[in-house]
Amino acid sequence: MASRRKHASSSSSEDSSVDSEEEARRRDIKERDEFAQRLKQKDEGRTRKVVESTSKKAYEEAAKRLKLEAEDRDKLLPKLRIHSRRQYLEKRKDDKVAELEADILDDEYLFEASQITERERQDREYKKSLLQIAKEHEKARELERVQRYHMPKDIKKGDKEEYVEVDDREKVPNAEQKKWEAEQLASAVYKFGSKDAKARQQEEYELLLDDQIDFVQALRLDGTKEKDRKPAVSEADRKKMDLEETKKSLPVYPFKEDLIAAIKEHQILIIEGETGSGKTTQIPQYLYEAGFTNDGKKIGCTQPRRVAAMSVAARVAQEMGVKLGNEVGYSIRFEDCTSERTVIKYMTDGTLHREFLSEPDLASYSVMIIDEAHERTLHTDILFGLVKDIARFRVDLKLLISSATLDAEKFSEFFDDANIFRIPGRRFPVDIYYTKAPEADYIDACVVSVLQIHATQPLGDILVFLTGQEEIEACQEMLQDRVKRLGSKLKELLILPIYANLPSDMQAKIFEPTPPNARKVVLATNIAETSLTIDNIIYVIDPGFAKQNNFNSRTGMETLMVVPISKASANQRAGRAGRVAPGKCFRLYTAWAYKHELEENTVPEIQRINLGNAVLMLKALGINDLLHFDFLDPPPHETLVLALEQLYALGALNHHGELTKLGRRMAEFPVDPMMAKMLLASEKYKCSEEVVTIAAMLSVNGAIFYRPKDKIIHADTARKNFNHMHGDHLSLLQVYNQWAESDYSTQWCYENYIQFRSMKRARDVREQLVGLMQRVEIEMVSGLPETINIRKAITSGYFYHIARLSKGGHYKTVKHNQTVMIHPNSALFEELPRWVLYHELVFTTKEYMRSVIEIESKWLLEAAPHYYKPKELEDSTNKKMPKTVGRATLTE
Repeated sequence: MASRRKHASSSSSEDSSVDSEEEARRRDIKERDEFAQRLKQKDEGRTRKVVESTSKKAYEEAAKRLKLEAEDRDKLLPKLRIHSRRQYLEKRKDDKVAELEADILDDEYLFEASQITERERQDREYKKSLLQIAKEHEKARELERVQRYHMPKDIKKGDKEEYVEVDDREKVPNAEQKKWEAEQLASAVYKFGSKDAKARQQEEYELLLDDQIDFVQALRLDGTKEKDRKPAVSEADRKKMDLEETKKSLPVYPFKEDLIAAIKEHQILIIEGETGSGKTTQIPQYLYEAGFTNDGKKIGCTQPRRVAAMSVAARVAQEMGVKLGNEVGYSIRFEDCTSERTVIKYMTDGTLHREFLSEPDLASYSVMIIDEAHERTLHTDILFGLVKDIARFRVDLKLLISSATLDAEKFSEFFDDANIFRIPGRRFPVDIYYTKAPEADYIDACVVSVLQIHATQPLGDILVFLTGQEEIEACQEMLQDRVKRLGSKLKELLILPIYANLPSDMQAKIFEPTPPNARKVVLATNIAETSLTIDNIIYVIDPGFAKQNNFNSRTGMETLMVVPISKASANQRAGRAGRVAPGKCFRLYTAWAYKHELEENTVPEIQRINLGNAVLMLKALGINDLLHFDFLDPPPHETLVLALEQLYALGALNHHGELTKLGRRMAEFPVDPMMAKMLLASEKYKCSEEVVTIAAMLSVNGAIFYRPKDKIIHADTARKNFNHMHGDHLSLLQVYNQWAESDYSTQWCYENYIQFRSMKRARDVREQLVGLMQRVEIEMVSGLPETINIRKAITSGYFYHIARLSKGGHYKTVKHNQTVMIHPNSALFEELPRWVLYHELVFTTKEYMRSVIEIESKWLLEAAPHYYKPKELEDSTNKKMPKTVGRATLTE
């Protein structure tokens, strides 16, 4: 009887615990939905309506803006007055010196010494001495500006030393060296050379190049037929043509009627045409003219990049002769340039994702164009599944998928065998050459090929595809060295690099026109494949490699690897040569390798990256059955499951697989879910200011410190000065805080061997993250000088990335038992703490942990008790000492 009673009471307690769990789940979902509603209202309030009807509210807004402007003016004017006064006095001084000099010269020219009186002579001498003093004073000022050692000022305790900028000329890398060289050259200028140099220059030299590469022409990419081919239109002529002529000269124009007929006949159409054929700008206009917007519905067009959405919308508005924001508008995150009159709307694919939340059937659109489909970004791939689903139950919605490559058949199959409409591009023929034998060192082969083309081929610019910054710099150095050695035997060769970390003013140089009788060689990453077009490229050198990000779901490790490109990429690269005239493409691999070793297409992003963020986004859109979601290329099953497991462990999903309130807040951050959790945990540990800075610095971590080859020791010493005893995240925090104290100084960055551009990017990222933190209702507070809470907040997000020191002196990851090492650049490289947390694993020669901090094992039980068992975390640091061994027994 007692046992039966006990059994009944235990089952009732189980029922009550299940009920309380269910109650907690319902409460969490209710809070999540309320939070989402608050976000929606906040977005409506914050979104900048560029076009707005004049009303009382508009007048109030204008009055508020005018008031703020007046306040700003009052603050700024005193400073501006002082600044302009100083500038005026500086200019006046220069003018007076120039005036005095001119006065003396005129006086001496007009009146000889014999013609003037003693008083006038004295006056002239006085003027000369004044001029001399003014010039010497200026020289002394110059000397003062030269950077040298000064006695440090006495600083009272608690005061901060102000950081002062030096000479403007010293704000560039290696300035000291360049300045010294300039001074040396100025002090000694020699003329040398034989008298018959001019005659010698006229003689023709035979150019001798080492190790010439034998190329074999294998095939030719045909251009448009000779009778159809239009002459190349130069930039200057294109500007002279009016908009109507430009529109008619685009390859898409002759197919206008056929295209409209095809769209009317078929619900889904795949449009294939080369970059520059006019798909993005012209097709929406043709649809508008054909009456697709007559019933009050809109034409939508998505772009992978926000800049593209804005610039294309501006261009189309100009062509249609309307004001941007009226009939033609764009919508990007936090900027809405549309009105109730808008019928053609350009937007980013992320904006369309958010529109799905409020309008799941896209009822206000009659046509939706998914542009740049060939880029196969993660957002675009998810969009394919969403729009395909809508097209099935909205028969009146026309869906156009626009792509620039030859992969149209795949898109057609995915969209239930949709028809393909091809627009021939205005492309010139390209001759393709392969090497006879494989090249051992493709960078050296690139250099030799560039010089071979430069010496033997007619003028025209060269585009070289390389994998990254290191290779581009190495190739640039080798080319400069060889060009110097060849001297005046060759025409001038301009060597211009282009990669992501390059300062924007140097990036812009590649678009400048080539000087007459010279040749430009552009060393680029695969950014030049589709994203940007450089004029006058006639020759392309393609080594056949590119860098690709790959995620291993078994080890949880991301690797950036150099891999062979696909055939589609190779053809895209070759096509760059035939834009303005017949071109040549030199491939540094054999024809056999192209046929048998290269894949047909590049692996889409969705199949090779960590899907944590994508899964979180789909969950926020209300798509719960991810395993059966219709992907164009389904991601690996284990990667998807791993992402779901990780989100459950982070608390973003509940045990039913539904999004929690924490998950809804995490979905607002465009970062890895682990970093989003770290940012949200900073609220609990009251250190949000520091954690936001660390997150921003980690986003550009690879490119903060730089090591110029001639100053490696100085650079390494400067880096060590920032090292924090508890690890790299805190070192990065110190770098940012010291930069902020120097008033975001460029000079400070150069002195400490830190890349200013990366720091500027980190500041921009930080500002965006702070905005998002406030959006998800987190107060910004500082937790310094104590670092334990900062490290606990990081542990809350990155408890997956833990390693401990084993007996052999090696680190092993706690869950996978994988041997890893601390990166040599880390502050903890020689410290070897027992428990460490790492930001990422990088595989180079070994498996290295990059960005490491020291933690305590008991924090893991606080941050993730559901993920770690106390037994896993047992070691000598958290075990109690046996009673027999202790201080007392040792002293006996």
